[in-house]
Amino acid sequence: MNADGREMLARGRVATRLPAQDLDRARRFYAERLGLEPVDERPGGLLYRCGGMDFVVFRSTGTSPGTFTQMAWEVEDIESVVSALEARGVVFEEVDLPGLLGGGRTTDSIAEIEGNYPSKGARGERGAWFRDSEGNLLGIGQLVR
Repeated sequence: MNADGREMLARGRVATRLPAQDLDRARRFYAERLGLEPVDERPGGLLYRCGGMDFVVFRSTGTSPGTFTQMAWEVEDIESVVSALEARGVVFEEVDLPGLLGGGRTTDSIAEIEGNYPSKGARGERGAWFRDSEGNLLGIGQLVR
């Protein structure tokens, strides 16, 4: 670690926290729609693990604004993931945003995003978004190399 502590967080693991007003409803959504089961739980919180990273869905009296992506998964084949999730009842958002290719709109629930993440060796990304049972906006992305 640097003497001034600048590397402290850079070496830490990132863990996302998502609010839920109804934890039982959220558990059902994550199990039935996304095929995920908690690896641990405590009163008021469910811990999930995906790809070696953790996220928690916790009971909260607050609500998510749902106006930005709160968490996303990087996948290898976005079409097959979107198709599989739609078959499980996940409803994808149709978006119309400046900066997206194809006139700024999603096509078949997937958007083309130019120039995302050149540091990952990508020239862009393909993305899709959906809301969980609690209104949290979640995303799926595939790097375009």
